[in-house]
Amino acid sequence: ITPIAHLGYFGNVQKAPYDPFNAEQAVKEIVAEIPRGEAGYLEALRAYTDSMYAQLMERAPAAKRFFLDKTPAYGLVLPFLTKLYPKAHYVVLTRHPLAILTSYVESFFAGDYQVAIDHNPILQRYVPALAAFVRTPPVALVWVKYEELVKEPETHFRRVCEYLGIPFEEKAIAYGESGEEFKGLGDPTGVAKHTRPVTSSVSKWAAEIANTPATLALVTRILNELDPADLDTLGYPREKILAQLAAAKGAPVPVKSKGPLRYRLERRLLVALRRNIHHNALGRALKRLRFALDIVLRE
Repeated sequence: ITPIAHLGYFGNVQKAPYDPFNAEQAVKEIVAEIPRGEAGYLEALRAYTDSMYAQLMERAPAAKRFFLDKTPAYGLVLPFLTKLYPKAHYVVLTRHPLAILTSYVESFFAGDYQVAIDHNPILQRYVPALAAFVRTPPVALVWVKYEELVKEPETHFRRVCEYLGIPFEEKAIAYGESGEEFKGLGDPTGVAKHTRPVTSSVSKWAAEIANTPATLALVTRILNELDPADLDTLGYPREKILAQLAAAKGAPVPVKSKGPLRYRLERRLLVALRRNIHHNALGRALKRLRFALDIVLRE
């Protein structure tokens, strides 16, 4: 039960205050003893998530029948997730890898590619995971590519609706005209700029990367680390990506959205701290101090 006490609601941790190896051994021994084994363990986990989703649905209007849990990090736990919910309706939304990287860097790292990648090498983590999932899907799914969706939103959203078994509604595409307030942990810089899907962000990433030598070198290294087969599976061949970058050299770099002042200040502070942690003696000292405190407090 110990890990459940630290999922974030009653307590949270950056490093587990319990022994994860002991917990791993204990839960495996318990699962081996219970009558339904792994199936019984998944049933217990499902009881937790089912209860949370059901309570959220209690607040929904009577006509609402579906709960959508859209969380990018689920892409890294898909084998587990599909065991937990094998009959769920999976909607896979993919986007050009470098467009994702640029958006991530601009939204959360104030444009510093090196700090962003040092903090979280998202392409090296997500591209293989998503490629494996759509290459041999273990569950039923509908796959939508961002670039196609924004060009023909009605066509591709109708596919999603048909897959889910729900009626298509035009207001789902004209989402910004509903007057509803959207809340979440995502990027606030562009969420209110448009009222429906637009194509303006499909290729603007190329000029920004191609015309900054240091960024281009860094991104090229990342591309070299990715399996070409994974890029092919997702529909973004390496050769095509390199051609897009070559074609963008000399093109004007798009003006960046600034976002709210508080958001910009928070991001600058976070980038400064992360840069120090990764790249100088102060950062190394902070890491050693944190490690020492973790040991002392744990004891």
